[in-house]
Amino acid sequence: MTSYIGLLRGINVGGKNKIKMAQLRDALTKEGFLHVKTYIQSGNVFFVSGESEEGSRKKIERIINTEFELKVNVVIRSATEWQNMIESCPFHEEQIAKAQEKAVGESLYVAMLADPLSADAKEKLLSYASEKEGCELIGREVFLLFHDSIRNSKLATYLTRNNEYATVRNWKTINKIADMLPNDVS
Repeated sequence: MTSYIGLLRGINVGGKNKIKMAQLRDALTKEGFLHVKTYIQSGNVFFVSGESEEGSRKKIERIINTEFELKVNVVIRSATEWQNMIESCPFHEEQIAKAQEKAVGESLYVAMLADPLSADAKEKLLSYASEKEGCELIGREVFLLFHDSIRNSKLATYLTRNNEYATVRNWKTINKIADMLPNDVS
């Protein structure tokens, strides 16, 4: 059995793709997922499963389609991968603090992908980096640092428009999720 975090893409944003988290928890539990919990309305789901990452993803997507009549893509990380992501943040505290001085809202985000970017996609993504927005790629994560705002970001827009299995969370949410994980993560 593995502890996972499922990240639903594009739900409860701007009144679209509405899913109540209590209903999602019930639907996943009914289908055999264990210890199901959610965090805030943007689609962060904790669960334990004996299935693989891909099997869990496909099952959750099917449940959402059946129960809520929505096509929602889901990105999955094991609890261990989640902890490793936090520990491997390529930006130092000084860089983050400097960005936060000028940023509107949060400055540090991570885009999580189902698969690593291809060489061409990496090259295209990096062409959008600037003094106002930078990124570092580590495996299936793209760490994004904004000195302005994510709202007008070419990096974030490129990632989410060109990869149906890309979803972005801010650093505060990522750390809050980590705090909620069981101590014996696997």
